[in-house]
Amino acid sequence: MNIKTLQLFVHLCEHKNFSSTAKALHVSPSALSRQIQKLEDEIGHSLFVRDNRSVEITPSGYKLLPVAQRMLNDWRQLQLQLNEQHSELKGEIRLFCSVTASYSHLPDLLNAFRLQHPYIEFKLLTGDPAQAIEIILEDEADIAIAAIPDNVPSRLEFATISEIPLSVIAPTGISHFLEELQKEFPDWNQIPFIVPEAGTARERANSWFKKMKIKPNIYAQIAGHEAIVSLVALGCGVGVAPDVVINNSPLRDKVQKLSVLPIKPFKLGVCCKRSQLDDPLVRALWRVISDFQSG
Repeated sequence: MNIKTLQLFVHLCEHKNFSSTAKALHVSPSALSRQIQKLEDEIGHSLFVRDNRSVEITPSGYKLLPVAQRMLNDWRQLQLQLNEQHSELKGEIRLFCSVTASYSHLPDLLNAFRLQHPYIEFKLLTGDPAQAIEIILEDEADIAIAAIPDNVPSRLEFATISEIPLSVIAPTGISHFLEELQKEFPDWNQIPFIVPEAGTARERANSWFKKMKIKPNIYAQIAGHEAIVSLVALGCGVGVAPDVVINNSPLRDKVQKLSVLPIKPFKLGVCCKRSQLDDPLVRALWRVISDFQSG
């Protein structure tokens, strides 16, 4: 029984999916199966009941789970104590954020940290911010910059870094709905909208539609926010997007913010699984983030 095998076992208990665990912990499915089989041989009992569709934990597996979690926690604490005896932390942190956040917020967060811990490397993953929480829960990243949802999952820890307003934007050039927009009371139901596909920004957009009594004519639902500005600039529709994305877009001069009923802003934060705060690298970064908040 070794630490890596216990990590695989605990992750598999949490997610009940061999493919997900293999991907998250960077092993092949066949290697994962061999490790679990070896652990079952050492224990002398089956730990999982598995078929082609599902994985279920056996009673023996449930008994082993808290023991494995304690052993992993003790191992992390030992690593922390040993690392803190040395002046330099070394290793890799996997960080997920949107393309916009990578230059609007990430440099300020990481500059001080890089000075304190020059030997810690970052593996930066960028993508749709609506996926950030799922990516953290699936152990595909250690830390993410994400919109803080109204209901935070109990397994997550969030630290607020800023508040993000949202705006309704229209093209500055010619469009087939320009005449309607110029009316004192536009018929919003006749105007095409470009909105985020999912996430907190989409929820805020839906709430705004409800307040405005609009049944939106959705032209496009976009995974990620940057392309919303692009499609609006092309005259495809009116968009709902975070101001930080609009202001940092190379096409910001080709769109205009409309004077309409304000959309409720959302809070942007850094998040990780609470269990990850036992990792000395993640804990060190979290301390710097806390200092950033207080500053």
